[in-house]
Amino acid sequence: MGAASSDGALAERVRSLSHLLVGWPSATGTRGEADFAPRLAGLLRESAYFRAHPEDIVLVPSHGAPTTYSLVALVRGRGRRAVALAGHYDTVATENYGDLEALACDPGALAGALIADLSGRRRSEQEARALADLVGGDFIPGRGMLDMKSGLAAAIALMERFAERQDRPGNLILLATPDEERESRGMRSLRDALPGLMARWGIDIAAGINLDVTSDQGDGSLGRSIYAGTIGKLLPFALVIGQPSHASYPFEGMSAALIGAEILAAVEGNADLCDRGAGDVSPPPICLEARDLRAGYEVTTPARYWLSFNWLYHSLSARDLFDRFGAEVAAAADRAVRRFSSEAGRFAALTGLPPGGGIAAPRLITLAALRALAAERASPAGLAAVAELEASLAGLDDPLELSRRLTLALADAARITGPAVILGFAGLHYPPSRLDPARPKDAALRRAIEAAREAMAGEPGAAMTWRAHFQGISDMSFLGRPTHGAGDVVNANTPAARLVDRPVASALAYPVVNIGPWGREFHQRLERVHAPFAFDVLPRFVGLAVEALLAGEP
Repeated sequence: MGAASSDGALAERVRSLSHLLVGWPSATGTRGEADFAPRLAGLLRESAYFRAHPEDIVLVPSHGAPTTYSLVALVRGRGRRAVALAGHYDTVATENYGDLEALACDPGALAGALIADLSGRRRSEQEARALADLVGGDFIPGRGMLDMKSGLAAAIALMERFAERQDRPGNLILLATPDEERESRGMRSLRDALPGLMARWGIDIAAGINLDVTSDQGDGSLGRSIYAGTIGKLLPFALVIGQPSHASYPFEGMSAALIGAEILAAVEGNADLCDRGAGDVSPPPICLEARDLRAGYEVTTPARYWLSFNWLYHSLSARDLFDRFGAEVAAAADRAVRRFSSEAGRFAALTGLPPGGGIAAPRLITLAALRALAAERASPAGLAAVAELEASLAGLDDPLELSRRLTLALADAARITGPAVILGFAGLHYPPSRLDPARPKDAALRRAIEAAREAMAGEPGAAMTWRAHFQGISDMSFLGRPTHGAGDVVNANTPAARLVDRPVASALAYPVVNIGPWGREFHQRLERVHAPFAFDVLPRFVGLAVEALLAGEP
């Protein structure tokens, strides 16, 4: 299935499939996404193997209207042992191509148009690099060409090659999922369906390889990576409830915006909050949303202010992260009150008027505690209204808006007055993962990948490097992960039940690594994949690793 030197036929097949799949628009939440898995099933059924074994392709319903599907395809060989090759087929939207949007899914035409556009005007340093890449011919543009249809194409081509063999050692499975770009609903629903499907097929998954992408602005040495794990993500939020006052009498209250500003300054990009355990460093928390929540103009200080942060981690627990967030928020809120009280004293000295009545230190209330307060203080009708609101927002795709509106409703039901700060989680928890050499399956996967590294080590442009954690949020957080060990802290402090991941008890456990294509500026107008690696080196490397794993000891 793999070889230690260039395989022109395999590379050409990956190239052809990549262009074909990019030509099937599949932005998350669109009809194209819903149509993609059935189209892919039709493509696979054109092969001799699947014409003879149509039962080995299954579409697993995921979500939405029209329904989106995950595709599972199996090429059978000897025994029960299998390796799963996984990738998502949804993409981000194409609007950022501007006047070239009609060409976003036509890589050949888009390349020419981008070259013409970039050549005809002044260019930033980033655009100059993109022009050189495209003119040189080693980089191919297109929406999803990098993220991640070229990786999916490599998996399909390897499956086709495996099916052509008469003596197949073990089994190869393709997993193609929707919705990675939003809430990983495709992978999570597939995870819950796989135990029954594998039992029906009589197959045991020994390991998985996710083929998601790496961005590399250099020579590709970072892009040629094997990730032994993936980073985790939480979305902690702070809903600040102030004590409003008339703008002419500011010290009679406390602005929610002032407390929110102090929280933002304390948390945003704070390198002290980076997770630095387990030999790696995760990026610091970054604010995704900060806003005053009133709807119109008033000469009154803001009553409510909302902040939510993207916080990546790899060795902390969810409890550790929530506690650190709470400590930063408490300290920031205290600084805001002390500073504002000091200014009240200075203003009183200037005017000769008595100072204001004094501002109490803001209370910190977790979402779990807020729920308990609402249950204690609200009427049955008030609690029913919160439940009805959540049901009415079932189709809302924005997790921040969903969480914000539900938290506000609970705060109203619990009759919370300020100053106070409510803390919780505003989105789906993506748990981190990493190979554990003490586990036999993990060790076997690592040995197989080492065999592939050794086989291709002397080939220019094919040297692969182990790295600890894939830095992008991806389906890898749920692939082969039966539980995520977050405990009750995430579940209890997430306002929307839809955003709480609840794996089935029978979910399968197996080790997963990420080995995918590399390129530059995915999700952007100049998204492009490094073709020599994606079409040639990547499929051969993954093929060698799969072969070594299937041929190794169970």
